[in-house]
Amino acid sequence: MRLPPVLPLLLSALLCLSAAPALAGPDDPEGVWPLDPEPAVVRGFEPPANPYASGHRGVDLAGAPGQAVRAALPGTVGFAGSIGGKPVVTVLHGGRRTTYEPVVASVERGRVVAAGDVLGRLVVTDGHCFPAACLHWGLLRGEEYLDPLSLVGSGPVRLLPLWRDEPVLARLPWTPPLEHWRRPVDLV
Repeated sequence: MRLPPVLPLLLSALLCLSAAPALAGPDDPEGVWPLDPEPAVVRGFEPPANPYASGHRGVDLAGAPGQAVRAALPGTVGFAGSIGGKPVVTVLHGGRRTTYEPVVASVERGRVVAAGDVLGRLVVTDGHCFPAACLHWGLLRGEEYLDPLSLVGSGPVRLLPLWRDEPVLARLPWTPPLEHWRRPVDLV
């Protein structure tokens, strides 16, 4: 018995639709951008090799002086004040915390905030973005620095190898055997 040619196509489409995820996975973004509209990333996350090594423990987002800075996740304000002469706001989210600087706080320690609530206003300081305004946004789990862009689905793209268990060796393009190059050339 021969199947109608459209039947395999319909079966393939049905399998694809049934394999689609119904719920968001754990790697889906869970937060909101701290600046609105979505800002340009001036400098990305560069984790240190060890806790005392140099690196960039957050991301810098382009902003404007006086721009509202918002909580990326729901939580409780853990700190709102000055550290080393720079205004900083920290929000606690269970085992994680987000940091925002330089931000003059409009919230107090202990205040519960929702994702998107205004924490304060961005100011210009003598940091590495000077004379422009930029928000240094950080994310920590315990003492480990994480990429805050993962909260909004904009972290670095990581391509996984096709075969995870074995390394894939680089192969040079095929070249003909030496005999091919040693043949006499007919000159006409």
